[in-house]
Amino acid sequence: MALKKPRYTLWDNASYAISGLIEVTRHETSFKLQLLAFVVMNIIAWSLPIAFIYAAALSVSLFIPIMAELANSAVERVVDLVTHEYHELAKRAKDAAAAMVLVSLCFTGAVWIVILIAAFGLIA
Repeated sequence: MALKKPRYTLWDNASYAISGLIEVTRHETSFKLQLLAFVVMNIIAWSLPIAFIYAAALSVSLFIPIMAELANSAVERVVDLVTHEYHELAKRAKDAAAAMVLVSLCFTGAVWIVILIAAFGLIA
């Protein structure tokens, strides 16, 4: 017997995504900090005396930690849905999601370093 799946429209999917974004923004302090950093670093990126392509690359790289933080929030919610008690696997899942955010921040930092070195001609 086939499962009945609800029909989704582009509008429905977009509204679910916006609801999720609003929910995470309201309830996750770390996501709010990521958004603040995103705004501040974008202002810096576009204020630097560098070529458009460098500023654009810096700006785009700032989305990586935002996406990682959203995934981290999703993992935390699913784990909390399954259990509120301490469980080693739940801890590992949450720690792995937090590690994803850390790695994304390190990667973004490395991207900024490389691009700024190239933009200011510090590499021959």
